[in-house]
Amino acid sequence: MLNSFATRAQLDVNGNTYAYASLPALGQRFDIARLPYSLKILLENLLRHEDGVSVLPAHIEALAQWNPAAEPATEIAFMPARVILQDFTGVPCVVDLAAMRDAVVKLGGRPEQINPLIPSELVIDHSVQVDVFARPDALDANGRIEFERNTERYGFLRWGQKAFGNFKVVPPNTGIVHQVNLEYLARVVMTRELDGVQWAFPDTLFGTDSHTTMVNGIGILGWGVGGIEAEAAMLGQPASMLIPQVVGFKLTGKLPEGATATDLVLTVTEMLRRHGVVGKFVEFFGAGLQHLPLADRATIGNMSPEYGATCAIFPIDAESLNYLRLSGRSDDQIALVEAYAKVQGLWHDASSPHAQYSATLELDMGTVLPSLAGPKRPQDRVLLTDMPSASRAAISQLTAARDKRSSEVADFIAEGGGAAVGNEQHGKGQADIAIDGSHMRIKDGAVVIAAITSCTNTSNPAVMVAAGLLARNAAARGLTRKPWVKTSLAPGSRVVTDYLQRAGLLAELEKIGFYTVGYGCTTCIGNSGPLPVEVSAGIAAGDLCVASVLSGNRNFEGRIHAEVKMNYLASPPLVVAYALAGSTELDITKEPLGTDTHGAPVYLKELWPSNQDIHNTILATLGPDMFKQNYADVFKGDARWNAIASPDGELYAWNAESTYIKNPPYFDGMTMQVGRIDDIHGARVLGYFGDSITTDHISPAGSIKKESPAGRYLIARGVAPQDFNSYGSRRGNDDVMVRGTFANIRIKNLFFGGEEGGNTLYFGAQPPEKMAIFDAAMHYKADATPLLVIAGKEYGTGSSRDWAAKGTLLLGVKAVIAESFERIHRSNLVGMGVLPLQFRAGQNAASLGLDGHETYAVSGLADGASKLATVTATRVDGRIITFEVDVLLLTPKEVDYARHGGVLQYVLRQLAARAD
Repeated sequence: MLNSFATRAQLDVNGNTYAYASLPALGQRFDIARLPYSLKILLENLLRHEDGVSVLPAHIEALAQWNPAAEPATEIAFMPARVILQDFTGVPCVVDLAAMRDAVVKLGGRPEQINPLIPSELVIDHSVQVDVFARPDALDANGRIEFERNTERYGFLRWGQKAFGNFKVVPPNTGIVHQVNLEYLARVVMTRELDGVQWAFPDTLFGTDSHTTMVNGIGILGWGVGGIEAEAAMLGQPASMLIPQVVGFKLTGKLPEGATATDLVLTVTEMLRRHGVVGKFVEFFGAGLQHLPLADRATIGNMSPEYGATCAIFPIDAESLNYLRLSGRSDDQIALVEAYAKVQGLWHDASSPHAQYSATLELDMGTVLPSLAGPKRPQDRVLLTDMPSASRAAISQLTAARDKRSSEVADFIAEGGGAAVGNEQHGKGQADIAIDGSHMRIKDGAVVIAAITSCTNTSNPAVMVAAGLLARNAAARGLTRKPWVKTSLAPGSRVVTDYLQRAGLLAELEKIGFYTVGYGCTTCIGNSGPLPVEVSAGIAAGDLCVASVLSGNRNFEGRIHAEVKMNYLASPPLVVAYALAGSTELDITKEPLGTDTHGAPVYLKELWPSNQDIHNTILATLGPDMFKQNYADVFKGDARWNAIASPDGELYAWNAESTYIKNPPYFDGMTMQVGRIDDIHGARVLGYFGDSITTDHISPAGSIKKESPAGRYLIARGVAPQDFNSYGSRRGNDDVMVRGTFANIRIKNLFFGGEEGGNTLYFGAQPPEKMAIFDAAMHYKADATPLLVIAGKEYGTGSSRDWAAKGTLLLGVKAVIAESFERIHRSNLVGMGVLPLQFRAGQNAASLGLDGHETYAVSGLADGASKLATVTATRVDGRIITFEVDVLLLTPKEVDYARHGGVLQYVLRQLAARAD
């Protein structure tokens, strides 16, 4: 470490001495007191990593002299202190690291060169599905099924835990990655010995899940990245980034009676998405922070991807320390956090100076009203009072063409999936079904899934206790879930179960159908499991437009369940309320949820607990002992985990017969020779898309259909359809995943107007032939035809799914031309060697007269040196359309990645060159 600005200092805490890079020392030369909290953390990171190569004095000066109004233009290097992964994105990460070990050996290096250099922790939380619900044995049954489905994957992760240093695995049935991170893994201030000196520095991190930002709530700077960026960080490679703009969000007042943290975050999401914060930092400040518990802050931080910000951070203050005490952190750690934050000017209280921001928004929390968001985007907030009319409007739009049934419903009927009873006399939009011998009618707007799920809310005791109290009050009046509603409770950690149990509320939730189904993301990521066969049959018979209500953070099309077209995000107590109501068309603010045992109507306002009741319950039940007990042996796992066999050795013994774990082709034929960023000629369009194409649309997710390319591949390998499992569980096999890329049932390739499904036109046939995107891509590959994707605004919004970029590459796509990109996906494309190109302001495919049938050339790339490229599109009639695009290789390091063919190839060559 160089020390050009003489900032190295010493801190003594409880008899321990730490070196640190002093921000106040730098403040003697620059006015850094005005900097936002988040930029101070970046500045410390530069000071501590100054090396004369990646970090120069000029970088430190540029950040210290940050201009809030300036557009980002200066590249800096950021090195996170640690990496956190979840299993869906973590398995391909470990697969890539294992493949890199093989590749580095072939290039003359040693296996141990591929090893995490910083703490890297993986939490298995994305694999449990809601197969069994509303039964006392749901937790055990779903856990058993999870292990049966994922034994090979889990054995591979157990190998990784043994083979790699600095790598730990939190086994299944423990909790959701972001909640485990907040409750246990987060350090806030880290220590590490370097060259015999003990250093203290801010806890910063990259996570392979976009909701890594949840930990921003406790003052930790971190955000979601693709697996490829995470792997580079694990291998000691700093990430290149532009000094960001920082939007300040001033909070005043406090939440009124009846409003929850979920309502607050949906309001914040709507405001920030409208303002526009993609690629920016958001930082919260103001007098309202004193009324905002840490769990509420974490809820807001968690939803950062939903409003598009890189991070959404809160400063370290007294509330941060309170949470560290509550969650069982040691006294020494808490003392270090407080001392370090105060000596560095990272502590916030009423006397703290106001930072300068690029823009400022303000919200009086006293104005927040009960809300939901949907039916397909988290930023589309709907007031609870407006839900009936909003639901009817959505249904009207979604059912405009009932004669076009989705393929999965038609297949369901064809395969004998059941039949609803007595529907011949009814029109579309309603169906009579029989459940447990009782006949009932379900209609459009029926709530068929009510799920308390997701790290966003299950980390928050206030909303979880509120759900339990509402359930208790409902059960006391004799209410229970409607028979057609699939209910589930998936706590974010075992601590949640403990305090609900201690409060006597777990049993009350069970009385109305909310049994614990597992400790994982479940419904929020589409692991909602099958609907009861009778309900599925009714949906098919009436061509119903039904809904889910979930306490999650994502509700994109096709994400939650293939048969559910409307998905609404809501607080846990509202999830309970809608399970009781059974319909989104019921005005639960005015109409009764049902009748009690005496036949009297029961209204939501009678069941809703007061803020004081919630507060008193939390005080009486939640304490440090729960956290200490549940995290005492967090890496050990249960009997199922420890019974899984796993191989030994520095190199993984790949099984050629495996359909779960496969050596990927990224390094096939790789040499030490660096490539070029060449112009593209004779390209065809594989996908021609509109606005808001999400990573859920692009990346393989959900169930695998037997007639799909991936299904056909598995059947050919001897896998029975009932053993397909999900795409998420097979992310370690590129042959499966590439076949599921762009295969979402809700994606709309504009070649076919509004038709849904992962099809395209293959222009190598005359006339052009309609076929699955994968099949067309393989034809193009045989023809040696490069491919493009054309899209509209907000391309790649959603989860930080590296397979959205990996699959794009493996399909043969050389570049994506879009009106705008979401931050993580653009970075992932670059990391895989796919060029992100952006239409110039005011232009798009439609305005230029493009329809995707053209043949394309991209010229003027100049081996990455040019920020502009020229696209020439030749129409079928011979007319030529020429336009310029921005080349979104934003930093010199990204240009290097593109030249090498991706970040992993770049890292491999760097390491192999140092093998001697």
